[in-house]
Amino acid sequence: MMRAWGLPRQAELDGVRYEIRTDYRDILEILRWLGGRADPELDAGGRWYVAMRLFYPEFAAMPQEVWPRATEFLTEFLAAGHRAAARPGPPLMDWQQDAPLIAAGISRAAGQDVRTLPYLHWWSFLALFDAIGEGSFATVVAIRDKLRRGKRLENWELDYYRTHREAVELRAPASAAENAEKQRLLALLQ
Repeated sequence: MMRAWGLPRQAELDGVRYEIRTDYRDILEILRWLGGRADPELDAGGRWYVAMRLFYPEFAAMPQEVWPRATEFLTEFLAAGHRAAARPGPPLMDWQQDAPLIAAGISRAAGQDVRTLPYLHWWSFLALFDAIGEGSFATVVAIRDKLRRGKRLENWELDYYRTHREAVELRAPASAAENAEKQRLLALLQ
């Protein structure tokens, strides 16, 4: 399907080439929709439909019989060409909540702030993500992992957890009612 040393910019589905969005910012938006953060009330089918519309600019013209293969291509693309195996247990990171920590680590790995680049392919972004190494993001994920597995935190980890609890604890997406209340309060400020 996808070559490890190449950076796919199109999907070939049933002999037809379709343009795809490959910039990491576009993919992070797709992941936001798939994870239910963009619209928590949308069911899984609706989230996948939105993700497909975002990934394939020509999705509206794509024959419906191609959709299963197009979905499989998107899934493999998100995993950088690998068949992603589900990890047991709750997630250890959230692309949205952890964005500042991830951006700092990726920028350090790249030697520049990648957010200022006009384009960065998703797979290149993931390679930089894998190279993050030591830092705040690694610390937060390690503490989350220990907490998830019920392991004892070292004294310095416990201190970090107490002082950075909001960064360590993953938050659930806001419900439609919470979003409506937020909008109501914002309207009062205007």
